[in-house]
Amino acid sequence: MSETNELLLYIYQNCKMGNDTLTTLINTIKTKDNKIKKVLESEIKEFEKYIKDSEKLLKKNKVEIKEKGVMASIGSYMGIKIEMIKDNSDGRIADMLVKGMTMGIVDITKRLDNLGEEADKEVRKLAEKLKEYEQSEIKVLKSYL
Repeated sequence: MSETNELLLYIYQNCKMGNDTLTTLINTIKTKDNKIKKVLESEIKEFEKYIKDSEKLLKKNKVEIKEKGVMASIGSYMGIKIEMIKDNSDGRIADMLVKGMTMGIVDITKRLDNLGEEADKEVRKLAEKLKEYEQSEIKVLKSYL
């Protein structure tokens, strides 16, 4: 698989995991009085856009969409549930999301830095846009720490 297609698949999987995490979080705190809910809802909508955009490019490039493993999804789901039982405060939720997005930024930065000049410009642009979005969201989330 080309570097471009690997990056594209990474974008899809990263956004799908982010969306699943946010959905689990919002469902876990739906009966609580968390002020961060609107931020989570906004982030879900944004990740859904990135998922759709990456799906279109994956189909255009004839790349098979591969989901992350079931065990990884179950582990993530259980981890969130356990963390929310311990502490479901806005600060704790923001902390978890900042850490997750920071890991995503580091990963996508490395992938972009290692991407050759022949890489598809549309894919590169989508990756840069995702990176900028996550960086801006960290600033939003920090206000809840």
